[in-house]
Amino acid sequence: MATTTGTGESATTGGEYSVAFVTTPDSAVATKLARQLVERKLVACVNIIPGLTSIYAWEDKVNEDPEVLMMIKTRTARVEEVIRFVRESHPYSVAEVIAMPIAAGNAPYLDWIGKTVPGGGAGTV
Repeated sequence: MATTTGTGESATTGGEYSVAFVTTPDSAVATKLARQLVERKLVACVNIIPGLTSIYAWEDKVNEDPEVLMMIKTRTARVEEVIRFVRESHPYSVAEVIAMPIAAGNAPYLDWIGKTVPGGGAGTV
């Protein structure tokens, strides 16, 4: 499906691309993970957003901790690989990795994600 932008350009939709969110304990961890994800061409871009406070239940108590949020853009076909990489590389015993398809967006930006991140699936390089 495609929609028309104000400039007449179509915005690709249909879930070919996804955004994923990962929280980390600090900027150093976020930066290291982000660089590795981009270098491995699993993702096109990671925004690192500091200043987050997470309040959550863990091991029967309510916790409040400072965290950093990673906002990751990738192909939907590569999300499982992103999850696997984060799980293997993250310092938390249970890393937050949640992803959702991008329903619509700026077509040139979405095209850039597609050109930057090779397609997923078995045998993909």
